[in-house]
Amino acid sequence: MTAFSINSFAIAAALGTFAAPALAQAPATPWELKSDMGYAYDKEGKTYSYKMGTSNAGELLKGAKKVPKGTLFFIGHNGQLYMRTGPYLEGDGKFKFGPDQ
Repeated sequence: MTAFSINSFAIAAALGTFAAPALAQAPATPWELKSDMGYAYDKEGKTYSYKMGTSNAGELLKGAKKVPKGTLFFIGHNGQLYMRTGPYLEGDGKFKFGPDQ
């Protein structure tokens, strides 16, 4: 009975090893950001979305900066939000910083 359990576990682990790369290669999906919404990352590291109006749009744009095309946003191991400009895709279109294979 114990040998059967160990063999079953080994088979399940092997199948999981083969399935993991397939899941990691899922195609990227676009963000669904909307023009009437604001997205925030607060001082405690929490994210929020807000419904925006137009009465004070001028004030909102003061000091705002455009995000350059080709910018990658990510959360580091420390929970901090980061951004990086520059290439993030390989020549074949695969994500340059994907999981190790």
